[in-house]
Amino acid sequence: MNKKGLLLLVMGIIGLNAVQAQEIMKLYHGKIPGAKVAPASYKEKETIVKGKVFGLSKVTDPSLSLYRADPLKANGTAVIICPGGGYAFLATDHEGEEVARRFTKLGITAFVLKYRLPSDTIMVDRAFGPLQDAQQAIYLVRKNAAAWNINPAKIGIMGFSAGGHLASSLAVHYGDSKIKNPEGLSLRPDFAVLIYPVISFTASPHTGSVKNLIGRNASQAQKDYFSNELHVNSQTPISFLVHANDDDTVPVENTILFNQAMVKNNVPVETHLYQAGGHGYGMHNKTTSDEWFLRLQEWMLANQLLNKKAD
Repeated sequence: MNKKGLLLLVMGIIGLNAVQAQEIMKLYHGKIPGAKVAPASYKEKETIVKGKVFGLSKVTDPSLSLYRADPLKANGTAVIICPGGGYAFLATDHEGEEVARRFTKLGITAFVLKYRLPSDTIMVDRAFGPLQDAQQAIYLVRKNAAAWNINPAKIGIMGFSAGGHLASSLAVHYGDSKIKNPEGLSLRPDFAVLIYPVISFTASPHTGSVKNLIGRNASQAQKDYFSNELHVNSQTPISFLVHANDDDTVPVENTILFNQAMVKNNVPVETHLYQAGGHGYGMHNKTTSDEWFLRLQEWMLANQLLNKKAD
């Protein structure tokens, strides 16, 4: 084997290991702003399915898990992934880690965000705890972009279901800062990927997400603030959305409303509506042979977020 072949083999082995390896970092150093001290009985809980961690609840210590891009294909793009779970649970496996590994194979650096779930027990204002964590996540990624070989102008946010609500909240409320940002870094994502997302708290809402985030007795102003279709403007990041028409958990109207708001404001958006699939299928809608992730890959290529050599 010549030197070039040996180098490619070594780099390939490194790339394979990088897909599996994680670096987990705390979102905050020291006390979390706006946090209450959690009682001893309030402990993070793992849900185990078939011997592996399927998801988490009662999150008090938010973090980012880093999945480094395949070094043979690294292109500088990064994405922060927000798992869903109705703001009561984080589906960190099929709406987090599995997705992150797929991105790394395309040369994209991925981060899975373990965000705090809204609770009066651990937060001064439960409604803004998750958004604060999303803002802190993009702040950290942009601040450390050079160290992670990331282009600070190609950092996106992605979310599934309630995680899609969090991702779209960051996409429209990035200017309403809830964190310390001494460098004045932009908290605006450069793109958003929303998969069967909760969008509206007023039109076809997912009542569980509404109740868990802002409570049963929320004001109309709170509902309007978190109805993200109402806050799209010309500066909202370009977006890619996926939903199934037969979703009986989060009505497809959520995605349609966001798409309409994007079109109205002349912001590029691509939306894929599938005939069937229901809700919570992650990357695997078993009712169709079409893979939405491949459609996402094409969209990223068209928007200069991906190299042509990625496969």
